[in-house]
Amino acid sequence: MRFYNNLALAALSLSFAEAFSPNHYSSSFRASAAAAITGTSTKLCVAPDLTKIEDKVAAGASVDAENIITAKGSQNRWQVHKFGGASLATAELYKTVGDLLIAEASGKRKNDNTNNDGSKKGAVPTMAVVSARGGMTDLLVKVVDSALVDFEAAKTVLSEAVEGQIELLRELAPPSITNKVEANIRNDANDILLLVQSLRMINTVPSVTMEVVSGYGEIWSAQTLNAYLQTKEGVPCEWIDARPILRVKSDSSGLGEKGEASTGGVVPLYEESAYCLSEWWNTVGKERDMIDCDYQSGVSPIVVVTGFVASTIEGIPTTLKRSGSDYSATIFAKLTGASRVTMWKNTDGVYTADPRRVPEAFSIASLKYDEALELAYFGAQVLHPSAMVPCIDDNIPVYVRNIFNPSFQGTVVQGRSPSLKEKADEGNAKNWRAKKGEIPIKGITSVDSVALVTLEGASTLGGSNVAEKFMGAMADNDVNVLIITQASSESSICIAVPENEGEKAITALQSAFELELARSTVGSISLNKGLSIVAIVGEGMAYSSGISSTLMGSLSRANVNIRLIAQGSSERQIAVVVGKGETTRALRAAHQAFTLSETTASITLLGSNGTIGSAFVNALQKQRRSLIDGLGVCPRIMISANSKKMAIAENASGLPFDSIISKLSEDENTVDMDLDKITAELEADVNPHRVVIDMTNSDAVSEYYERWMSAGVDLISPSRKVAAGPLSKYRRATEVQKSNFVNWQYESSVGSALPIMTTLRDLIETGDVVHKIRGSVSGTFAYVMDLLSEETSFSEAFGRAIEKGFAENDIREDLMGLDVARKVVILARQIGMDIELEDVEVESFLPEELASKSDLSVEDLKSLDEGMLEKFKTAQAENRQLRYKFEIDNDTGKCRCFLTAVDNQDPLFRLKNTENLVAFETDRYTASPLIVKGAAAGPELAAAGIFSDLLRCTRAYSSERS
Repeated sequence: MRFYNNLALAALSLSFAEAFSPNHYSSSFRASAAAAITGTSTKLCVAPDLTKIEDKVAAGASVDAENIITAKGSQNRWQVHKFGGASLATAELYKTVGDLLIAEASGKRKNDNTNNDGSKKGAVPTMAVVSARGGMTDLLVKVVDSALVDFEAAKTVLSEAVEGQIELLRELAPPSITNKVEANIRNDANDILLLVQSLRMINTVPSVTMEVVSGYGEIWSAQTLNAYLQTKEGVPCEWIDARPILRVKSDSSGLGEKGEASTGGVVPLYEESAYCLSEWWNTVGKERDMIDCDYQSGVSPIVVVTGFVASTIEGIPTTLKRSGSDYSATIFAKLTGASRVTMWKNTDGVYTADPRRVPEAFSIASLKYDEALELAYFGAQVLHPSAMVPCIDDNIPVYVRNIFNPSFQGTVVQGRSPSLKEKADEGNAKNWRAKKGEIPIKGITSVDSVALVTLEGASTLGGSNVAEKFMGAMADNDVNVLIITQASSESSICIAVPENEGEKAITALQSAFELELARSTVGSISLNKGLSIVAIVGEGMAYSSGISSTLMGSLSRANVNIRLIAQGSSERQIAVVVGKGETTRALRAAHQAFTLSETTASITLLGSNGTIGSAFVNALQKQRRSLIDGLGVCPRIMISANSKKMAIAENASGLPFDSIISKLSEDENTVDMDLDKITAELEADVNPHRVVIDMTNSDAVSEYYERWMSAGVDLISPSRKVAAGPLSKYRRATEVQKSNFVNWQYESSVGSALPIMTTLRDLIETGDVVHKIRGSVSGTFAYVMDLLSEETSFSEAFGRAIEKGFAENDIREDLMGLDVARKVVILARQIGMDIELEDVEVESFLPEELASKSDLSVEDLKSLDEGMLEKFKTAQAENRQLRYKFEIDNDTGKCRCFLTAVDNQDPLFRLKNTENLVAFETDRYTASPLIVKGAAAGPELAAAGIFSDLLRCTRAYSSERS
């Protein structure tokens, strides 16, 4: 271990001139390594030990030194730009960054670059803080990890990293510029190999080693960008290795987790860092002609700084932890007194939610520092949580802009949110919906890979302070507590921690409460993994009622189970813990509930290219805009299927309406119909508002109703396979529907577009008692009986009904009375009658030999003409009309459907063409029944009924927003 310390932490005392030399680290490392190998006890520093020159630091810069904060000759303050790895992944991107910096430094892009008298302020002193090129840090981490088990593999990975950077470098500048940089990179690579080679002797990776090696990505990146800038004539530029300048106090070691919302206890030492930066400005900066720039002529310095890396006060290398380059940028903004910091990303600012999970998310124009901190803490990776802190005291605005869309203003973060006391002074709380036009939240974010650690059954007898002991155990073991909730009397405590720290938390608690567990004064300590935190953030939440109910209601309707709830004392955020697989659905549900995006209905159409399906698609296409404008609900067809093929949307925009019907027969991208695949797509769809419309007559499809509704999917079924199917199947479906709070609409299964089921439900729900239901619900027979005459035979009339699309696909369904019988079963069950289809007395038009014929045709029906003509004549002689009628008697439990001749006192007497009629006799309607009447045959009317069912669902979705 001593050999390692000598080698990896070896140090030579460096002067500032040596520290600021681009080659200082390699030379000092090699000298120190040699000393380590010979046993000399020295340590390697990448910067001077400031503990030895405290008096100079305290005194500050000399009197004649130039102040970097007020750059000589500039009417503009510094501007700091930060570029992440995604913006530096290729040579073309380095060029884009370099050209952007030159344009920004010129001052021509600034809207506020004019004095009061109209004169221009000139060029802008500019600093760029850069991350390693995309993927470099991961490669360097892999070098260190590989060295323990396979040194040759480590060399291969390092070679890949080095050659990739050099290849990129050579594309940016001529050899006269790149040769020196390439030599630096190769020397650095040799130093890295020398360092990691020693790891096999100690069989471990000290955290400082990882920090030293991983920081080289930024060092190479800064030199690479600076090389490109050197190719531009008249651009004073230089790069800075931040380690000799940026001094920090670090209470932890290692890089931290990738994307982690923490800098791991790293605190900048501003006084010492300012002293070092001033020294650099007055030595290297002066040598590079940066101090005497002619700003009015458009000449300004561009300083490229390594992000991520820093040093301790003693000069020992460290980092600002993963994703810490944002922090570097704002620290340097404070050190230079910058007028603004711009974080260049690959998105148009900070979004209301992660657009990869919530496609409807959009860029936020402005945020307060407090809101940005909350969003960053809860996982919004566009901003690093610590990055706000250096800017808050000096009120330096932080802009988040898109490097690929620099003309877009992006998001500006500036100013503080009002305190709770200030909000209270404004008056009583108001419901957020009453504040017209004001949306209380700014964004919705999440933290993945979270675990819950729970202590239950703790007794307060004996005076032990459970909470203090619990949190003390977490602090002593460096467990990062994200959320804490506590039951009354400290009987149970639950915390959310990063999933990779869950086991450590459990071990710490088991040790701390070992005695209590043995005595059963603590019931249990448990760990639940596979969770995520979802949080809503916004200063408008303070002193606004209804926020929690809106959030919880949206998650409930999206079938998202909440494991933990917490609200910050500032009232600017509410966080919930949900299953990791439900995170995206939760984000989209909350996003829609707070009207941050239009509510989307994801529709699956089964039977979409049949006559009814085609009519429905056309109707939906025509009415889509009215749904969006009137209800704020956007219907999107995600899956379209017939009995053989299906098409699945490639993205959240859905299938194009104008090709849904033709797509199943012509498109080569369709696949074979697969109900399991459709179910998997439905379960994977994170939209909380999903609807299946079953326009088939398939038993196989009906078998999936329960599974779909169990997954929170709404169902519209003109098909009667379940609603009129076996009673046990119907009961299971209704139980699943109720227990999962989903919509199951089948109005269209009885009377097409007529509100028969709606009327019946309204009667029941308002306390009325239904005794009898009578009428005619066959549009086919209404049409046939209206045509039937001495000139038009029964078979001819039925043939015309088939031509118009009024009859069922299997005409025996109509002729045997089964179509009407199923509708009778649906109505009867609605009023509480437990009947099967076999319990309905049905009069069939077909004799046995025709009823058993699967290919029954109109020609076969001619054998019925004579008998039907005779019945027609008899009815006419008595001034009656033939009608196929049904009766449901709730008092006797009898249901039947039959052909009868009605007189002119019967409401059915004046039934015309394709009309249906249903009469309800109830406690309220005794003397005169309540009648629902209207046209109900044909694909257009059937489609209108389905659309009405969809409208009822979308109204429910819309009500979540109002």
